[in-house]
Amino acid sequence: MRKDFLWGGATAANQCEGGYKEGNRGMGSVDVIPWGENRFPVMLGEMDYRQLPEDSYYPSREAIDMYHHYKEDIALFAEMGFKCYRFSFSWSRIFPTGEEEQPNEEGLKFYEDFIDELLKYNIEPVVTICHFDVPLALVEKYGSWKSRRLIDCYVKYCDAIFRRFKDKVKYWLTFNEINMLLHLPFMGAGLQFKEGENKTQVKYQAAHNELVASAKATRLAHQINPDFKIGCMLAAGNYYPYSCNPEDVWEALNRDRDNYFFIDVQARGEYPAYARKMFEREGIVLETEEEDFRILKEHTVDFLSFSYYSSRCASTDQELINKTTAGNAMKSVKNPYLKASEWGWQIDPLGLRITMNTLYDRYQKPLFIVENGLGAIDRVAEDGSICDDYRIEYLKAHIEAMMDAVDVDGVDLLGYTPWGCIDLVSASTGEMSKRYGFIYVDKDDAGRGTLKRSRKKSFDWYKQVIETNGEILK
Repeated sequence: MRKDFLWGGATAANQCEGGYKEGNRGMGSVDVIPWGENRFPVMLGEMDYRQLPEDSYYPSREAIDMYHHYKEDIALFAEMGFKCYRFSFSWSRIFPTGEEEQPNEEGLKFYEDFIDELLKYNIEPVVTICHFDVPLALVEKYGSWKSRRLIDCYVKYCDAIFRRFKDKVKYWLTFNEINMLLHLPFMGAGLQFKEGENKTQVKYQAAHNELVASAKATRLAHQINPDFKIGCMLAAGNYYPYSCNPEDVWEALNRDRDNYFFIDVQARGEYPAYARKMFEREGIVLETEEEDFRILKEHTVDFLSFSYYSSRCASTDQELINKTTAGNAMKSVKNPYLKASEWGWQIDPLGLRITMNTLYDRYQKPLFIVENGLGAIDRVAEDGSICDDYRIEYLKAHIEAMMDAVDVDGVDLLGYTPWGCIDLVSASTGEMSKRYGFIYVDKDDAGRGTLKRSRKKSFDWYKQVIETNGEILK
């Protein structure tokens, strides 16, 4: 591994920050996504959050209250030896409605203090600009990314943060898991659907608007500071054909293309032929402006970041399709060769190496693994210890595969930030019990707990991994 390899951890404001009414912050889309049976209908954009029961619980509003605990949390990251920390800004903390003339100084000051705390420990900030987070006012006024108006709002937001942090932040990601827009439209992009609306048309129009916004942000970033490194971010994991039946192979290829579409545009600078043909078949006509395609072509990203939790499997056999994996927004046919987590996510370390090689072969740009981890139920022993050997086993196997991709296959990799380095609210389920962290946070699914932080067994294990640059993985 390179000597300057960026070992660290990753979180998102909407899953850990809290403080949703503090510092003049506005409401964000995540603030109206509930825990429980209504969560998925809201995330899919099929249930109006304004019609939720009055007693609904919204876990992201407090989350783990990093807003008030960040100094303690960053000190723990420093104790582990983090070289970098990937986190996100809350858009509505900086522009409460998304349309203010000037950014909210309290919000900017909070993130400045946060970043300064990281830099105090020589931890490189890696900032996600938009991580499943849109000011709610923009959702209600314009329909979120359905409207091109969001492009200007987003670029204004980027201008404020790029200028404020031009000497403190080098790595930026424009949109988290941009392809999630297709799978959980409200969570991914604040999209809600009206009765009779063409959902495919709406989703790809929103995708176009986000892609143009990302390219404009990339242009602006390089103007403000040529040393900025701007990345896109993909929810990755190759689709395997279930069998060598050519129909299964073709199905897997097409499933992969659904996800590559976004990154093809961000990394290569133009709409791929297969997407243009799909638009023709589906009767999709995008609202575009003449300069859109020039901007997309001239302002591609500097690196490609991605999340990897598992591979996926595709088949055209209806019987198999009816037995999909559980618990994931991108469900797939079960792979009989893989074990699964408690939430049904199949575990495939070699799949990480396969995914890295696929992405690097396809784009020839540096990669950055910004999410990888195991959601599991952790049990606190009587003495307060938490023995999470299952997490260590999962991460060890994936780090070994990652290092093979780098050292054996020659993939250019900037860093590795396991997801949820401190326990946080699960994006998919809203649960706290689905834990990823090296640091335990005392809080349950219903929001009860002291928020006390404590180290798990994996904390010391990961500290050793970083100290030895991955040479000791015991």
